[in-house]
Amino acid sequence: MEFLLAGVDLSVIALWLGHESIETTQKYLDANIALKEAALAKTVPFNTRIRRFRTGDRLLQFLNEL
Repeated sequence: MEFLLAGVDLSVIALWLGHESIETTQKYLDANIALKEAALAKTVPFNTRIRRFRTGDRLLQFLNEL
């Protein structure tokens, strides 16, 4: 996790650990609140209000007909 937080690419970490694929390495990563906060800070534009999604009548009609 420390390498990941330092900006080392996941594929490089997988090679260092001798893993056959990145998916194997991914299984061993634990959730880290600092990493999550950094990712969220990059995805939410500054001064933007997050609104709840509202469906339209056409979508509801389509879903009801399924």
